[in-house]
Order: sequence, then C-alpha cells, then structure tokens
Amino acid sequence: MKNLCILGCTGSIGCNVVEIVRRFPDRYRAIVLAAGDNVDLLCEQIVLLKPLVVILRTEAGALALKKSGFAQGIEILYGDAGYVAAATHPEVDTVVAAIVGAAGLLPTMAAVDAGKTLALANKESLVVAGGLLMPLARQRGVDILPVDSEHSAVFQCLSGQRERDVAKLLLTASGGPFRTRHKSSFKDIRPEDALAHPTWNMGKKISIDSATLMNKGLEVIEAMHLFSVPVEKIDVVVHPQSIVHSMVAFCDGTVMAQMGIPDMKGAIALALSWPDRLPLNLPLPDFSDLDMRMEAPDLERFPCLGLAFDAAREGGIFPAVLNAANEVAVDAFLQGRIPFTRISELIAETLMRTENRNVKDLEDLLQADAGARQTALSLICSF
Repeated sequence: MKNLCILGCTGSIGCNVVEIVRRFPDRYRAIVLAAGDNVDLLCEQIVLLKPLVVILRTEAGALALKKSGFAQGIEILYGDAGYVAAATHPEVDTVVAAIVGAAGLLPTMAAVDAGKTLALANKESLVVAGGLLMPLARQRGVDILPVDSEHSAVFQCLSGQRERDVAKLLLTASGGPFRTRHKSSFKDIRPEDALAHPTWNMGKKISIDSATLMNKGLEVIEAMHLFSVPVEKIDVVVHPQSIVHSMVAFCDGTVMAQMGIPDMKGAIALALSWPDRLPLNLPLPDFSDLDMRMEAPDLERFPCLGLAFDAAREGGIFPAVLNAANEVAVDAFLQGRIPFTRISELIAETLMRTENRNVKDLEDLLQADAGARQTALSLICSF
C-alpha cells in the first residue's frame, strides 16, 4: 500500500489520480489532498478518499471547507506553508506534483528534500529549477517518475538502454487547435478557441500553452534535466493524432516509440506503479484504420517554441524568466487583456529586458521569477 499526497488534486491530472486511487484501493491511499480554490470538488474527493489532511490555496478556502461540514476530523491547512507541509507529511510515500505553474516549485523541492518518491506532472519545477532539483534528488536518493505523456514515453523507451547509445529524444506535439489555421487570422483567436484542444482534455493554462506550442517548449527544457541530455539532442515532431507519445532515436538508426490512445491515465498509472503496470483496460489504438501523420513544427507561426529552445541554450535564469513571462501572458490572454499574438511578443520582450546570470541557489530563481513577472505586467500595462 502506497500513501499518496496529491498536490493539485482538483485539476485535470489530480482528478485522474483520484480515479486511479478509487479503482485500486488495495494499492493506493490518498492521505493528503492539496487543492486550489475548488472547495466543492474537494468535498467530493474527501467523501470518496477520506484523507487525513487537506490543503487549500487561501485562508478563505480553508474557512469555506470548515463551514461545509465535510472535513470533520481532518486537518485543514492553507497557503504555501500548507503545500510544503503536505509534500513532507511523514506518512506519505509518494508525492504527485500536479500543481500548475511555478506555484508548484516550493512543495516539489520540499518533497524531494524530504526523500519522497516524486510523480512529476509539474514541468515548471524542472523548467525553473532543474539545475537544483535533479542534483538534490540524486543526493537524497529520490526517484522522479514523469507523469507527462511525452516524458513517460521517453522514460519507457530508455528503460534498459545505455545512455551513450542515445542519439535524439523526439518529443511529439499534437500541434494544438491552430495547426492548420492561417497566421493572418491569429489576431482574432479568442480564449474559447484556444481552449478547444483537438485531442487532450486539459486545464486552461496548459491548453493555452498547447495552442502556442509553449507547452512543448517547456517540455524540451524539462526533458533536458530529467534525462540529462543537451538541448541539441532534443527535437520536436508534430503528430496530430497523439498516438505516438514520444520517441527515442539511437546511434544505430533505430527509433523506439511508445504508443497509446491519448489518455493521461496511462502515464499517471505508470508513475505510481513502476516497475509494475496497472490493468487499466484502456482500448488500443485502431491500427487497422490509423492515419499517422508527422511534420516539423512551424516556428514562424508558433514562435513560443523557438523562444523556449533559445532559453534552454542560454541557460542561467532565462528558463525561469521564460516561464514567468509566459504565465503572466497566458493569464492576461484568458482575461481578454491581450490578443493571442501578444503572448509570444510579451515573452520575447521580457527576455530582452532581462540580463541573464548564473544561478547560485533557489533564491536567485525566485528573484528572477518575481522580476520577470513585474516586467511582463508593466509591458501589459503599456500595451
């Protein structure tokens, strides 16, 4: 029996984890649930899973949960301190890091420092602080198991292989909802258009990142740290059907691919059960009627991906700046404050106004994150 902490339990990844816990009660118990502001859904999960501790983003959320009557006998915490307490709970074996954005960095770092096995869906932790997080994991003897379908695919393809034989990591991307849309009409894209992902059901922020291809750019940086490869050994391939989740090319010209229907439960279950596999009974792709297309990404139409590759090559604080500016830009687009085309422009301008520097510690990264957010917000106000 594994005791789990689910950071981001009411998000899309978190809800899938809850479903797996429900289906395999003899293998998993979710003793800590950390949510954002969705008190109603958290109450449903409390009834289902009966955790020992729950965490909300704000004090107001914690008070609302107390008043609901659903959390009697359960410890209720809130805020950053609550998330860190959740990630380091002494009875937790595995932490599922599924908080979206840089907000997941502190509890993820705390979980690794506490020696917890990490099922990682919060790619921003590695984007921002991979140079600190991965050495800490090695020092603590912590396993980091990827939850993103692309990194799970690479992880599976690399299993049993020699590092020196790896030629390329090939991360697949669906291309998002605007893969075939003419660039001249990008200025007219509305949030509801960008949220309509063609193959994956995801939260708002990740859906917008997928529409700009920034999500794939962040995954490139994540893969660098997770698999200890330089950015020059990572390529992105657009694959609209999302059946091939990613591939690894080897020095002899062999390419190994991991395939399956586009359903996050597969990658999540593997991260929780590895080296076992759970009998999820997901359907296989219909190979008798499968038209699998692949193409190169168009960096002119989707400049966010190019910006991510540039930040990866530059290193230092630039990945953290890229991520922070992107979070501000995506939020502004969802609020209707900037057009879709302004997202990449805002990120590029923030990077141009930032002087890169080496990273000494976590405080350096937190300062870079805060500075980039301030710069990006000032650019929005002047727009």
